[in-house]
Amino acid sequence: MTTHSTGLHQRPLGRSDLSVSEIGYGAWGIGADMWKGAQDDESLTALRRYVALGGNFIDTAMGYGDGHSERLVGQVAREHPGTLVATKISPLNGQWPAAPATTADQAYPGEYVIRMTEDSLARLGLDTIDVQQLHVWNDSWLGQGDWQDAVAQLKRDGKVRAFGISVNDHQPHNAVAAVEAGAVDSVQVIYNVFDQSPQDRLLDACHAHGVGVIVRVALDEGSLTGTLTADTTFPEGDWRNGYFGGNRLTELQPRLRAIEQDLGIRTDGLAETSLRFVLSHPAVSTVIVGMRSVRNVERNAALADGQGLPAEQVRKLHAHRWDRNWYRPAE
Repeated sequence: MTTHSTGLHQRPLGRSDLSVSEIGYGAWGIGADMWKGAQDDESLTALRRYVALGGNFIDTAMGYGDGHSERLVGQVAREHPGTLVATKISPLNGQWPAAPATTADQAYPGEYVIRMTEDSLARLGLDTIDVQQLHVWNDSWLGQGDWQDAVAQLKRDGKVRAFGISVNDHQPHNAVAAVEAGAVDSVQVIYNVFDQSPQDRLLDACHAHGVGVIVRVALDEGSLTGTLTADTTFPEGDWRNGYFGGNRLTELQPRLRAIEQDLGIRTDGLAETSLRFVLSHPAVSTVIVGMRSVRNVERNAALADGQGLPAEQVRKLHAHRWDRNWYRPAE
């Protein structure tokens, strides 16, 4: 494995043999379809800077820019052997998130899982995917269909090292059975200062069963960076126009001021505090952050020092839980 002159603190990905940087690189934004403004040369520069700083975990998906993100990630991973790549398989039926009545065979028939993994390997230009994931999940799929046979086959063939699931938005309870059954090596889940629901059951289950936890949306799609004001606008076609639709940006502001006041921090300390909050949970393996610029890479990578938040600050932040789902259209 390639070593670097500097390094980000690493944690085990559950009981797998993978050790991952506690700040990972989230490669959705560089797919450049739903997040507007991404430029490939800037994206590649940011990816390379992340790896140069000692980051070793990049999370992408076949659905990010219809494979475009995978191609960029693969280019950098090939340049830097030892870089761990996680990707995801979109559901065959195109349902996001999976509807409760969807069967395993409708979303992930075994031959489709194998074929899509081989397609991802071709786009990445790699022989092995370090962490292959299903991009949506229902716990009812345990023991249903033949996807688990396909995963076993992919591991036997050396095409996949570890296998995980990406949990539907704000549904952490919908992965507990998979974790307890030993069906997965990792779980990717939304977890942040506002959405603390994984603390209810999922994180403890993962910790108890040696399942790695990949946290996404630790900054609540940007709201916990403190850079969004009530007047912020997004480019036409950018999906954040929906996430922050209606009066949501206005609704957000007093929540942020309350956190700042409670913890005695400034607005420019929100992002660091929010990331360290997530990293303070012992079940968490890595937090993947979207970083399309070198500046963001350097700022976030500096947090991967093995230090969480003081227990008193974590306790205070527990009071700022805010259960809501902004992936649904604003009223």
